[in-house]
Amino acid sequence: MSLDIKQIMEIIPHRYPMLLVDRVDELEPGVRAVGFKNVTMNEPFFQGHFPGNPIMPGVLQVEAMAQLGAIALLSMEQFKGKTPLFGGIKAAKFRGMVVPGDILKLEINIVKIKGIAGIGKGIASVNGKKVAEAELTFMII
Repeated sequence: MSLDIKQIMEIIPHRYPMLLVDRVDELEPGVRAVGFKNVTMNEPFFQGHFPGNPIMPGVLQVEAMAQLGAIALLSMEQFKGKTPLFGGIKAAKFRGMVVPGDILKLEINIVKIKGIAGIGKGIASVNGKKVAEAELTFMII
């Protein structure tokens, strides 16, 4: 299953400038998802991070992975219309820079769901090179 931006906004409550997933190419609700963020010079964070040397903050790369995880979870019937929250970030590692013009590939595998909580393992890459990874805990309210 694939989703465009309009369909993504029907699933998660995030909106510009905090919506960090532009499309989803693969979605297995409650299991996994693969999506993309087209990183442009027009992103509001580049204005201050860093002038003359724009780099996407690592925390926003993690947020993009988390939003993809939220899409995977909120696509499940029992979570439709709910709000996703961070419960935790574990083992986050940053391995490369993300700059304007990059297409950030996001992958999330949901490894556990218990009640209103879930755990996902996320990877972000550019041109096949891993730039970030983290284990994310979600709360659905």
